Amino acid sequence: QGQLVESGGGLVQPGGSLRLSCVASGIFFGAVTLKWYRQAPGKQREWVATITSSNVITYADSVKGRFAISRVNAANTLYLQMNSLQPEDTAVYFCNAPTISPPLWGQGTQVTVSS
Repeated sequence: QGQLVESGGGLVQPGGSLRLSCVASGIFFGAVTLKWYRQAPGKQREWVATITSSNVITYADSVKGRFAISRVNAANTLYLQMNSLQPEDTAVYFCNAPTISPPLWGQGTQVTVSS
């Protein structure tokens, strides 16, 4: 059975950077589309970025130019480099493998942007 485990969250000041990781197991990692989502307190979960198995990348407008999604298939790892972080980026960040049946979600990692 597949599993996704996120890490790398934490507390950062506005303008700072963090890199999130998502390690997969039990899936054919290189063949799947992967996504990052986030959920702020009291809000619905929102899509952040997608990377396909062919490395086609798309971003939500709210993070375009500041965040970068990438993957290292040999390490079964998905990344999200987050720069120029702002308080509105505060959320729990989740990785997702939507094309797995059933779709996989990690447990989430908390990112807090505050001075």
